[in-house]
Amino acid sequence: MSKNIVVLSGSPRKGGNTDKLVSAFVEGAQSAEKNVTLYRVADMKIGGCLGCDGCEQKGTMCVQKDDMIQILDALLNADVLVMASPVYYFSVSAQLKLAIDRIYALSRICEQDGREITIKRAALLMPCEDDTDDTAAGAIAMLEKICDYYKWENAGSLIVTGVLKPGEIDGRAELEKAREFGREI
Repeated sequence: MSKNIVVLSGSPRKGGNTDKLVSAFVEGAQSAEKNVTLYRVADMKIGGCLGCDGCEQKGTMCVQKDDMIQILDALLNADVLVMASPVYYFSVSAQLKLAIDRIYALSRICEQDGREITIKRAALLMPCEDDTDDTAAGAIAMLEKICDYYKWENAGSLIVTGVLKPGEIDGRAELEKAREFGREI
C-alpha cells in the first residue's frame, strides 16, 4: 500500500531554496510510488487559530472557512506530515506556523468522530543561511514536541546550511539526500 504524504511548505519565496529542497523530496517520494500532496501555505489564505474550540464544540473541522480546510481534509488520510520552511528567527516561517497551529482542529474533530489520526510520522526540511544547523534548533524542537504530543514517529530533519540567495542550494549533495529521504520515508 502506498503511503500518503502531505507536505506543508512555508516559504514565501517561490523557486527559492526551500522549494528546490521540497521538489527533490517529492521527486524521491513519487519515484517510490508514494502519494504526495504539496501545499505552498504561503500562497494560501490561512488565518491564525482563534482558540475558540469551535472545532471541538461544534464538531466541524474549523469555524474559519479558509484554505486550511483543504489541508485538514488531506491530513485525515495522511500517513506522513512533512513540514518545510527556511529558518526564520530560529524557527519556521509565520506562514507555516499558522498552518501548524490550525492542525489542532484535526485532533479535536477526530476525537469528536471517534477516529484516529492516521498520521504516524512527521519530518522537517529546512534550508538556512548560517553555516551551522543549530540555528534550526527551535524548529527541530517544535517537530520533536509535535511528535511527542501526537505519538508520531519523528522521521527526522534535513537541515541544509549555508544557503540564503535563491539557487544557492543548486548542486548541493543535500538535494540527493532529500530525494533519498522521500524514497525512504
